[in-house]
Amino acid sequence: MFSNYVKIAWRNFRKNRFYAVVNVLGLSAGIGFSLLVAAFAWKELNVNKQLKNADRQYIIQSRWKESSQGSEMITVGMLARAMKEEYPHLVSNFYRWDGVTTNVSKGDKAFREGLQLGDSTLLTMYGFELLQGDPKTAMEGPYSLVLTENKARKFFGKTDVLGQTLTIENFSGARQPFTITGVMKNPPDNSITRFDAKYPDEFYISAGNMSYFDRSLDDWSNKYIIANVELQPGVTPAMLAEPMKKLLQQNAPANISANLTPVLVPLNIYHLDANNGIVRKMLVALSAVAIFILFMAIINFVNLSISKSSSRMKEIGVRKVLGSLKKQLMLQFLTESTITVTVATIFAFLLYLAGRDYFSAVLGTSIPGLFDFPVHFIIYPILFILFTGLLAGIYPAFMLSSLQSVDSLKGKPGTVKENIWMRKALITFQFFTAAVVLIGAIIISQQIGFLFKKDLGYDREFVIAAQLPRNWTPEGLQKMYGNRDQFATLPDVQNASLSYEIPDANYSGTRPVFKTGADSASAISSMNIYTDIKYGSLYNLHVIAGDYFTKDTKLSDPFKVVINETFARSMGWTPQDALNQTFRGADGDQNVYRVAGVIKDFHFKTMREKIEPLMIHSTDRVNMYRYMSFKLKPGSPSARIEAVRAKWAQLMPGAPFEYTFIDDRLKTLYSVEMQLKNGTYLATGLSLVIVLLGILGLVSLSVHKRTKEIGIRKVLGASAGGIAALFVKDFLGMIIIGSVAAIPVAFLIMQKWLGNYNYRIDITAHPFVLTILILGIVSMLLIVLQTFRAAIADPVKSLKTE
Repeated sequence: MFSNYVKIAWRNFRKNRFYAVVNVLGLSAGIGFSLLVAAFAWKELNVNKQLKNADRQYIIQSRWKESSQGSEMITVGMLARAMKEEYPHLVSNFYRWDGVTTNVSKGDKAFREGLQLGDSTLLTMYGFELLQGDPKTAMEGPYSLVLTENKARKFFGKTDVLGQTLTIENFSGARQPFTITGVMKNPPDNSITRFDAKYPDEFYISAGNMSYFDRSLDDWSNKYIIANVELQPGVTPAMLAEPMKKLLQQNAPANISANLTPVLVPLNIYHLDANNGIVRKMLVALSAVAIFILFMAIINFVNLSISKSSSRMKEIGVRKVLGSLKKQLMLQFLTESTITVTVATIFAFLLYLAGRDYFSAVLGTSIPGLFDFPVHFIIYPILFILFTGLLAGIYPAFMLSSLQSVDSLKGKPGTVKENIWMRKALITFQFFTAAVVLIGAIIISQQIGFLFKKDLGYDREFVIAAQLPRNWTPEGLQKMYGNRDQFATLPDVQNASLSYEIPDANYSGTRPVFKTGADSASAISSMNIYTDIKYGSLYNLHVIAGDYFTKDTKLSDPFKVVINETFARSMGWTPQDALNQTFRGADGDQNVYRVAGVIKDFHFKTMREKIEPLMIHSTDRVNMYRYMSFKLKPGSPSARIEAVRAKWAQLMPGAPFEYTFIDDRLKTLYSVEMQLKNGTYLATGLSLVIVLLGILGLVSLSVHKRTKEIGIRKVLGASAGGIAALFVKDFLGMIIIGSVAAIPVAFLIMQKWLGNYNYRIDITAHPFVLTILILGIVSMLLIVLQTFRAAIADPVKSLKTE
């Protein structure tokens, strides 16, 4: 019996190829896009879930009284270790790490790599698989190194490298061979090893070797360490709130213990809520768009199925006369709709495979392959097929199978009325959804354009930066100053500067400071960055009082600093009054700082955050640097960069030249926004396609049903334009109602999204008007084109149509 249903369905598809193609195209596009978004969301929601005992793994985050006092992602280095030592019945293990980038070489191969300097518990606590080596001992020996199979192949061309050595440079310019004691199976890219997309940590060195890099994890005053703990079974984060507070009060400096509240956050969700939950909000937004688009595709299918079913009344009548039962007729319609959804789902999976790389490029992250999902996920497309097939087929199956045979043979609906209002409501909902998505895409695009076009207070055009080999000694600093000056003499370079930071939101922590002679309780929190005297001119920072250091700063006063306007205001100074004022640190820092200059505020961090107090120290005082910035002369960037590369190889042989445009670092800061923007662009195009496919199918069906009516109107003198207007009128009201209803909804959604930014655009009428015009013009144009051919057809042929 079922085979007969399939044969009948196949004949019906062949007879109505156009509507079958429209149905399959619309459904497969909607399903395919939804699958891609679902895969992206699934990957983001499964960060770190592959770790051993993942449900008991937590990151210690910091909640400061003032956000400028420290970062939420890092905490006091000793806290995790003390929790394990003092409360072993609550904490079963801990892992702390500090990330650095440095030069790693093997022979003539040299690359800048990300290193994770951490406790030897890494391998046993998380269950990372070693292809070679013993996980219990691999990170315990002096100058031992564990690396991923990717890095093994990069340096050696193979993974069988146990006992081989790589030379790693430290921050004093020393070079030390490290012996490979373990090769790790490549960890997933959504794991704790991927904090920095540019330099993912794929080299692991134990804490016992941290002195080589002049770093330490066991310091109660070091609040810049990422720390994770594994709780004992049955222990909840709330049970550790008081113990953590007690440990800080007993051991940490007063300025830390009085202002810091450590919080345990599950390791598999911490990234969703970081930066005011920007990732979670982006996932919700993209998922909502995908669901709406899927609904639009289903609505198209349901509408066309209902509309087309009325043309099969005579077929139903014949089947009833020949003895078909109501149940059999219902099964026939349900089988046809389910087969259509099945074919569309198969095409959607093909679209997923074909579009995965493109979608990965759009979102800037890899999308899992179909075989990366758990086997039990196969149940979801099966349930979707059954649900959608039932949804689309239930109305024609139930209503048409209920018709009297006589009415069916006459082709009259009899006592069954067509639910035209329902079809119109569904179409209106499609326009409403398309309008919300389009308005959202326009406003998101405007805000992101604003982020990149707004004057950030510094010059980033034709500016590149490259990380330098480190030699943090007075001699090493002076040598690098000499290199800087030689770069500046190149015909292709306008300026060069040495600094510890570039404008990419990564700064050297915060420091509480207060006026000399005032109470330390009045301290404000200030960001710190370290630069040379050229930094201000290269980035065109506007000095509004004093100067940006001087050549004799080190000799006259090594503790002279440059501050921004916000710092001066927070201290109660005007820019001119701030000059030569002094202040001290409230964190045990006994130095007295003197203001050498005041610069205009600039956006060192993202525009999600307000501009905070900032003080700039001279690199002369600390002998520390990381970046060389180059202001290239206008012209071909590639030619200019090659000139810099050649000079780099001459001045620093063996050091890799890996540069980045400051504009590109800015894009990295707004990577989540770029994902949302690109995703909504794709969704907007797809929603328009689905809406237009629905209109195309419904208009074609309507024209077919009204062929005789069109012929009669033509005979009575109706023009082609007048006939086209009849069909336009049917849809115009739905377009207007759907678009207008979308305005307040889209406004509220986008107003809330813009609330994430301290600096944002104002919502104007432009996105709403443009959306209504686009939907109206494109839809009307398609309707006119579709009806015009019927309107100019020979009325004699139309009147003969059965």
